[in-house]
Amino acid sequence: MSRPDELTFAPLGGVGEIGMNLSIYGLGNRHQRSWLAVDLGVSFGDEEHLPGIDLIMPDIRFLEKERKNLVGLVLTHAHEDHFGAIMDLWPKLKCPIYATQFSAALFAAKCASERHPPKIPVTVVPSGGRIDIGPFSVEFIPVAHSIPESHALAIHTSAGTVLHTGDWKIDPTPIIGVPTDERRLRELGDSGVLALIGDSTNAVREGRSPSELEVAKTITELVKAARGRVAVTTFASNVARLRAVADAAKASGREVVVVGRAMERVVQVARETGYLDGVQAFRGADLYGHFPPDKVLALCTGSQGEPRAALSRIANDDHPQVTLNKGDCVIFSSRTIPGNEKAVGGIINGLITQGIEVITDRTHLVHVSGHPRRDELRDMISWVRPQLLIPVHGEALHLFEHAKLARAAGVPKVLICRNGDLVKLGPGDSGVIEELPSGRLYKDGSILEDSKSRAVVERKKLAFAGCAFVAFAVTDKGELADDPEVELVGIPERNTAGEEIDEIVFDVVVTTIEGLPRAKRRDPDAMAESVRRAVRAAINQHWGKKPLCYVHVLTV
Repeated sequence: MSRPDELTFAPLGGVGEIGMNLSIYGLGNRHQRSWLAVDLGVSFGDEEHLPGIDLIMPDIRFLEKERKNLVGLVLTHAHEDHFGAIMDLWPKLKCPIYATQFSAALFAAKCASERHPPKIPVTVVPSGGRIDIGPFSVEFIPVAHSIPESHALAIHTSAGTVLHTGDWKIDPTPIIGVPTDERRLRELGDSGVLALIGDSTNAVREGRSPSELEVAKTITELVKAARGRVAVTTFASNVARLRAVADAAKASGREVVVVGRAMERVVQVARETGYLDGVQAFRGADLYGHFPPDKVLALCTGSQGEPRAALSRIANDDHPQVTLNKGDCVIFSSRTIPGNEKAVGGIINGLITQGIEVITDRTHLVHVSGHPRRDELRDMISWVRPQLLIPVHGEALHLFEHAKLARAAGVPKVLICRNGDLVKLGPGDSGVIEELPSGRLYKDGSILEDSKSRAVVERKKLAFAGCAFVAFAVTDKGELADDPEVELVGIPERNTAGEEIDEIVFDVVVTTIEGLPRAKRRDPDAMAESVRRAVRAAINQHWGKKPLCYVHVLTV
């Protein structure tokens, strides 16, 4: 008698971190499984720790190896941390992609903005619909979040049903779209749910996330009270917030000017998909200067302090069409993503120094999270009543608090796992049964690099301690044919005594070469290594840091 299929789950990104989400579900046995991927997102590079790295993506080498068994990729929604890696990684997988209309349209618009995008077909599934993908039957259950058409996925299999929540919250008045589908989630719970794979982002926060409607009221009050120009910056993908800002502008007799490419793209897709029906036409940035200060509102990109985004350029008085002056007002209708605090703080301080009023969520309800707080997590557990709960989408503290809450709420089994853990969900006892290859890929310009790549490691060293370049020519007898050339990059010109460091290095190079035994002076590699060590030691002695050092020896 053949053994029943085993249902497994593995996060390859998004656990122990916020961002870079990629989950996979397997059905079969350890010799042969069909795989279903859920989301394929990015997180963003940090210049301080990863200089020059634009994006961080999950390592998909396991899925590449299993490509013939990968039946599809399903998207819960169209935030970058859930779909931002598709353009770079899909060519390695070439599996079918399934998404609802808004996510598919936003992805198509993103592809169209690239110079040479790969052709990536997406199958559109209706919100609330169900589709068979290999041995999996996937149901798209609407949930409230900070972007249209977010969905939890009920993944029905022969081994049981899993609820993969994606990003969600409970918002009875979401402005755009429908509230989280409590009725359908309760029905699932009545039918029996094997496992709940759940969002942990706000598991440390008591109570409930406020509604988008409350934010809309606050923004309207602030815009009505403003006397000069108003600029609002928010996540471009938050269409409900864009609609709230448009309504506030209309109520105050102001025209909305859209500033920034990402914002223009989302507005276009939202209009095409009906989410801005009935909202007045927005104006282009070129018309900003045509309106009196009390008749204009600029809707800007740049809420995270991105240096080339609209708000940063406006704050630096570097935008060709949009300016702000003393007495004007900027509303940050967003939260600062961890790691962006310095950049955002720099913009806020710069605006305040110019006499511009800055309003943030520290003083006014101008932003709400799209993720569930603790009471909402309890509601989800009570509706679904899973046999097993696995917290995902969070750092270690978030996962721990979600797990603790789930145990207190009576979930029979709670399991915390890490990226790469292959978890058996059922039938029978659940637990980690294997470790899959996992890790990170870095988007470095147009190239994808392994996280251990030489370029990334060396760039970190360069950023910290600079580089010394030394070149010299020697005769076949090992004598210097001419003076060595020394070039120092990112290294101070003088030591504390005022001596020039490049002259010190020059003397060290000559002394080292002349002090080498004759046999070593006939070996260019040995000579280069001796000079490299001596130069690094000398610079360390005079500066306190060891730079990278490259030595080129030419035999003449």
